[in-house]
Amino acid sequence: MSTDDTRADDIAAVSGTAALVLERVRTVVVGMDEPLVLALATILAGGHVLFEDVPGLGKTLAARSLAAALGLEFRRLQCTPDMLPGDVTGSFVYAPDTGDFRFRPGPIFTGLLLADEINRTTPKTQSAMLEAMAERQVTVEGRRYPLPEPFHVIATANPIEYEGTYALPEAQLDRFMVRLSVGYPTSEHESGIVEERLRRQREHADVDAVIDAEELQRIQAAVERIHVDPDVIRYAVALTRATRTASDVSVGASPRGSQALVLLARAVAALEGRGFVRPDDIKRIAVPVLAHRLTLTPQAWAQGVDPAAIVRAAVNATPVPPTVAVGAIRD
Repeated sequence: MSTDDTRADDIAAVSGTAALVLERVRTVVVGMDEPLVLALATILAGGHVLFEDVPGLGKTLAARSLAAALGLEFRRLQCTPDMLPGDVTGSFVYAPDTGDFRFRPGPIFTGLLLADEINRTTPKTQSAMLEAMAERQVTVEGRRYPLPEPFHVIATANPIEYEGTYALPEAQLDRFMVRLSVGYPTSEHESGIVEERLRRQREHADVDAVIDAEELQRIQAAVERIHVDPDVIRYAVALTRATRTASDVSVGASPRGSQALVLLARAVAALEGRGFVRPDDIKRIAVPVLAHRLTLTPQAWAQGVDPAAIVRAAVNATPVPPTVAVGAIRD
């Protein structure tokens, strides 16, 4: 078998496995097609996901179902105002049998952490996740503890206007590759949600694993080799830079935004069975990747300007390079 055939087989395997994962998740999660695709693509790209929407739309169910289908060890952290950083990372506990202190790992030591209602806890506790999300490790009392691999965070958040919520710090938001909004389901989908609950005759929904953590890492390695043309990279950078010059923005998207655009676009291409990224992939993900990274001016915030509209304006104003349909994944 030639190298090109092997590359094509790798892409087909990624696309086929992802389709099976989505099919399995959709047996219990109804009416979230695009958010589910982008959430899965984010995990394949090695990133973290933030679901932000009103309560009761199935954000937690979606996160739990994805973790189960991917075969990842799963822990749920229910965020509350009285939660401390040690409740997330772990802490040293006195051991009477030896007379010394032993490190007791917190819930962050898992394959996929669901931080439920993350903006109900204080910014200090939210910041306890920064090192883990960026470097896959935590430091407690000067000692470094690596996290399992793969490690991903899926967080849910309620709109900041809701009582009892705290704004996520800009540095924390920047660590999330995407922010996704679920939105209310259509009448047909809402009926399907009710029918699915009646069919299973219990509240809890079970999703069987399609792959395991080791297979997920192999898929992530394949996604890392997806080809990205230099013109597409320059296009992603131009989009990100356009957010920094918008009149309603005081702080635009950081270079991490440019990187996230390209990394996620590779995963989106792999899900569609392509070994290369197209400009349309960048356009498709621009809003969920960039909008949450923008800090509006006080005047724009007071006027209710939507950061997503600023990103869409940047997409419309940025010249699109010609599509380069080349090759497959790189060596």
